[in-house]
Formats: sequence, C-alpha cells, structure tokens
Amino acid sequence: MERFTPPLGAEASVTLQVSCGDTALAVHSGGLQVLATPRMVALMEEAAVAALAPHLPAGWQTVGTRLDVRHTAATPLGGWVTATARLVEVDRARTVFAVTASDQAGPIGAGLHERFLVESEAFMARAAARRDVDAATGPR
Repeated sequence: MERFTPPLGAEASVTLQVSCGDTALAVHSGGLQVLATPRMVALMEEAAVAALAPHLPAGWQTVGTRLDVRHTAATPLGGWVTATARLVEVDRARTVFAVTASDQAGPIGAGLHERFLVESEAFMARAAARRDVDAATGPR
C-alpha cells in the first residue's frame, strides 16, 4: 500500500433537502415528519467519506467505526441540511473528524466521527466469512 497521509483539516460538505424518506417516521426512529437522526448521521458520514476520497490509495476504502454526535434541532420536510466533516486526527489507519450539520435556521447537530482505512478486497472477504458462519448457525 502506498502511504496514507490525508492532510489535517481536509474537509468536505454535502447537502440534502429533507424529503419524506429522510424523516424519523420513515426510518422508524420516531413518529414525526422531521429529519431523522440516523439520516443526519449518514449525511455526516457521507461528508467524511468525501473528505478522504482524494487521499485514498487504490483498492482501499474507509469504514465508519465510531460516532459521538448530538442532534439538537429539528429540520422539517423541505428544509435543506448541510453536513460538514473536517479531519482533526490521523493515527496510522485511524481518522477522526469533527462533524457538524446545519439547516437554514442554524446548527442542528455536531460531534466526532471515526473511520478506519481498510483494503477493500480483504475487508469484503472477512465480511463474507461472517455471512457464511451466520448461514450455518442461523440467528442467535
């Protein structure tokens, strides 16, 4: 593998207009038609992936391993949400991002997100091996 050296401060933002499929009601995380926390988190992860993408060696990806975020305000249907991820720490294959989300009225969430660099083919082989064990033993 070539050296993985993403620069501290690498940053990306992604934007979403809240639709019915993005709501707490739709993703079963609540009963209201506002942006679901899992959807906000996914947007934050998407921003982190985008921030690292230009720095990844060929055949490698990152996987999310930890999230510590707060969702502090509700965004209604039709609202626009922007999530931003800024790289604040690199420790070998481990990266940590400061993540934020805001809508047109202001901040709606913030926290930290950790990702690890993995070699895609080996990672998928390990995942397939887990499926094969699950298929043999059934649900626990």
